[in-house]
Amino acid sequence: MRYVAVYERTPSGWSAYVPDLPGCVAAGDTRDETERLTREAVALHIESLRESGDPVPSPGAWTSLVEV
Repeated sequence: MRYVAVYERTPSGWSAYVPDLPGCVAAGDTRDETERLTREAVALHIESLRESGDPVPSPGAWTSLVEV
């Protein structure tokens, strides 16, 4: 499965969240680190849902660029 992750620059580095997996977040000093941590967070989040017997949400978010 492929989930959308939203990356944002912060005053101290980068953060990310996955809209289809509420509570699945990551933060790091660099975007590369944050991308790696986000992949790990998604895998752990899905593993935790499965272990708890909770349904794993299907990817449903999408993105596009808005030009103004």
